[in-house]
Amino acid sequence: MLYSTQMQAARNGVITEEMRKAAAYEGIEAEALRCMIAQGVAVIPSNKNHKSLEPRAIGERLKTKINVNLGISKDSSNQDEELKKVMGAIELGADAIMDLSTSGDTRAFRRTLAQTSTVMLGSVPIYDALVFYKKPLQEISAKDWLEVARMHAIDGIDFLTIHAGLNRQTAQRFKQERSRITNIVSRGGSLIFAWMEMTGNENPFYEYFDELLEICREFDVTISLGDACRPGSTHDASDACQIEELITLGELTKRAWEKDVQVIVEGPGHMSLDQIETNMKIQKSLCHGAPFYVLGPLVTDIAPGYDHITSAIGGAIAAWHGAAFLCYVTPAEHLRLPTYDDMKEGIIASKIAAHAADIAKKIPNARDWDNNMSKARQRVDWECMFNLSIDPQKARRYRAESKPEREDTCSMCGEFCSMRNMNKILNGESVDINII
Repeated sequence: MLYSTQMQAARNGVITEEMRKAAAYEGIEAEALRCMIAQGVAVIPSNKNHKSLEPRAIGERLKTKINVNLGISKDSSNQDEELKKVMGAIELGADAIMDLSTSGDTRAFRRTLAQTSTVMLGSVPIYDALVFYKKPLQEISAKDWLEVARMHAIDGIDFLTIHAGLNRQTAQRFKQERSRITNIVSRGGSLIFAWMEMTGNENPFYEYFDELLEICREFDVTISLGDACRPGSTHDASDACQIEELITLGELTKRAWEKDVQVIVEGPGHMSLDQIETNMKIQKSLCHGAPFYVLGPLVTDIAPGYDHITSAIGGAIAAWHGAAFLCYVTPAEHLRLPTYDDMKEGIIASKIAAHAADIAKKIPNARDWDNNMSKARQRVDWECMFNLSIDPQKARRYRAESKPEREDTCSMCGEFCSMRNMNKILNGESVDINII
């Protein structure tokens, strides 16, 4: 039976090859995943033109996935170097790469990604319109915006971030209230807001949403409904603009599902710990259970250089309470373009958050990794501990740098090591401690 999208296939009772592969990765039955996709609570972003993809599913009841933002810009225009980051991110366990390129031959870079990347690819067409058309923002037409979205779909992008929820009504509310400290921090959101203000027109992605859906349906592109009004500071979280936009995103979700187009909904942003659970529940209610994709959330605003940590704290709580997809944050956030090492730290922090949430969500076999590590520690089996580490290279380096005198201890505890001494005494051996 022919089908246009994964959602259409799922609704017609068809288990696609992508569903089989994604279900096998999750350790669940393909039929269970098909049902989730049919309901819209899970998606498999898989553009028909992305031939190198190893499909993965995103959904609350599945393993928490992480996304890595990369791309070329005026300050980092070397495509080969950026491609090295892409390959490194995949090796480090990223589930998706978002191409946020804003300079140079963006289409050539995007096509290379689609030819080589085995993980899901996302992009933000709004950025690329300015690069592609090379004309002032206010001179870009509604048709131009849609044509760039089509170009990204043709090139093999699996999910498109579309800032369709910031319409003129929500923009007017933002202007009237002006209660935010950080205004609109979404790059795409600020560009659409500026375009609407300069032209007097409605957001083209909102006004011509049906035309956008036809593009997505043709190539089986998943829409990632961007949160233009996400909070850029903890002060601004959960305000009227954020919630009003989320209501609109819920309406657009239902319209996309009517066309069998898969949907992810994007979320905050900066947000204090006490608001995260409530925001996840509000999103699930207003957006009908569509998978939630969050940037962080960053739980404090005072940690430049350490925002991979503030993000991991918020991300773990968000995923525990319903977020399905975490966008990584690096130590360079708010400061500079991330280096390869920044990227690695951001990925590791995000993977820790995702795994911690998976344990709390009782994802099948998630705790096995931790149990195996605990058993290796109990045995004082260093090689096994290294191999089980989320960053084996760092773990090996730390032990080597400490220059331990004994194989069965570390330089922290030495002969006072509880693992060593409990093993000895339970095996009927004496515990010998030389404190001289």
